Amino acid sequence: MPRIRRRLLLIAPVAGVVALSGCAVTVPVDVAPDATDPVCASVVLAMPDSLGDGLPQRDTTAQASTAWGDPAAPVVLRCGVEPLGPTTERCQTVETPGGASIDWVIVEGDDGWTFTTYGREPAVELHVPTEVASERSTAFVDQLGAGVALTEQVRSCV
Repeated sequence: MPRIRRRLLLIAPVAGVVALSGCAVTVPVDVAPDATDPVCASVVLAMPDSLGDGLPQRDTTAQASTAWGDPAAPVVLRCGVEPLGPTTERCQTVETPGGASIDWVIVEGDDGWTFTTYGREPAVELHVPTEVASERSTAFVDQLGAGVALTEQVRSCV
């Protein structure tokens, strides 16, 4: 077999593996303190495959987490974060398509918006980066309700 042809036969499979591995980018996420709570596994498994056009679900590096969208600026959900105590931050009740009402404390930061469940244990946090929030509505938060409703509600927004 000619030397050039053998090289091409070796290069083609390697190029295919590199191309396939580029499709499965894993999003780095810090694990939440109570991520081992068994309810968190159910919450993450109940999350939608997509939050709309351009926001497909992505794998993450941390237990009890998931992400959507561009791996360079992902929307990240973590279950098992520290539950919030009484707060003066904005607390919004979101009605979900499945009927569950979820209370979220919404805080705007330099890097985007953070939604943290209020009165639910284990607590769930959703971070929406500025890049996403500036291009679309955060109304997709209602799609998380079915999964988040698996957590126990112990308080509600006043």
